[in-house]
Amino acid sequence: MDARLPAHLEASSLLRRAEAAGGFATVIAKGDRDSGALLLLIASRGVHFACLERGLGASGRYDWRTVGPAAGAEATELSAWCAERRNFDRDSWLIELDIPSAERFIAETTRIG
Repeated sequence: MDARLPAHLEASSLLRRAEAAGGFATVIAKGDRDSGALLLLIASRGVHFACLERGLGASGRYDWRTVGPAAGAEATELSAWCAERRNFDRDSWLIELDIPSAERFIAETTRIG
């Protein structure tokens, strides 16, 4: 089983990476400091691109997977989905990233694990 950084350190790292890439990042909801799941709302120039969640996979390794509303989803749909997820898991972190090169950021993030 892979070791995992505490959630607050992973969240901080993601915020810094997005800002270093010329984007904007904010924590919408904080979860459990050490073991909360990370949910990323990724946009590019204000248009929703994808949602990613980091979780324990069947292989016993942590990986990123696409979840939630599809690209181009409206704010109301995203908001409803976020509320549902937070009601399901209050320990999860909800992080919004608006970055110029969303596809590249996602590819790098999912490769890193």
